[in-house]
Amino acid sequence: MGKPVRMADIAERLSISVVSVSKALAGKPGVSEEMRAKVVALAREMGYEGVRISPEPSNGNIGVLVADRFFDENTFYTSLYRALVLSCGNAGLTCLVEIISQDAERRAALPALVTGRKVDSLIFLGQLDKEYLQAVSGTGLPCLLLDFHVPGVGLDCVVSDNIEGGCTLTEHLLSQGIREIGFVGSIRATSSIMDRYLGYHRALRLAGVIPREDWLLEDRDKEGHFIPIALPEHLPQAFVCSCDEVAYNLAAALREAGKRVPEDTAVCGYDDFRFATLCQPPLTSYRVNVAQMAETAVGRLAARMRQEPSAPLTVWVTGQIVVRESSVIHP
Repeated sequence: MGKPVRMADIAERLSISVVSVSKALAGKPGVSEEMRAKVVALAREMGYEGVRISPEPSNGNIGVLVADRFFDENTFYTSLYRALVLSCGNAGLTCLVEIISQDAERRAALPALVTGRKVDSLIFLGQLDKEYLQAVSGTGLPCLLLDFHVPGVGLDCVVSDNIEGGCTLTEHLLSQGIREIGFVGSIRATSSIMDRYLGYHRALRLAGVIPREDWLLEDRDKEGHFIPIALPEHLPQAFVCSCDEVAYNLAAALREAGKRVPEDTAVCGYDDFRFATLCQPPLTSYRVNVAQMAETAVGRLAARMRQEPSAPLTVWVTGQIVVRESSVIHP
């Protein structure tokens, strides 16, 4: 199956800009009727899908596209999606979600929300393949990346300040005299995990501590699914984890190995979501400001739908550390 036709392909054939193609297909002013007819005819000839080919009023719908591997009842993304729905409601907009299968992501297949002309803008929630992002954003709909960023795609991004969060958690452990600190997270899996690792790395380096490679533990496979955590032969005094669920799993693995949390090994999570309080002992975590992230994302897309001119930007939303028993070492 060939790659989907993009607005850029139509623009290249007609020697016009992608913006002109977008306006022509959406029935918006800014192009002549003659050029609009040429664009519509060529779009039909090339089998282009995904944008209105007749003037229709905006329905105020924001589509949320999330990979299947990120969206189950135990994931942080359910909380973030809920915040998006609430923010859309406050802005007088409607929020629709579509779960993207791994096969559709690999094929860069346009989602039904796009081909069915059901939305006016899109949020990509959680890390998706770069080619998929380019295929969908190539339809000309305003798009935004939420909770991840991809260099070179030229799209707005709203993310948690992951570097600051990883640094803050590590500094908390260092403040108690802990110098042996590991990190649990597959740093190539998502930009968020990589940034949290970079924050951890920065805090250690600033404290004069060299991170050990054998204390960098994998938490998921190449498909993004969690894997059992393999503990190193020599355990550090503490671990910073990529998220609360991973920290919960790590605490269980430590107990199974006969280790006490935090007496033998302290544990910190990230997100301050469900697993932070389910864990025994409760987890120190970095609380992500999901409400602010959602409000910022919706506001940014609303401005894009109003066609307010602006260069792509990345907004880093700061959270806060929540200290609980899993990381507090008593003298």
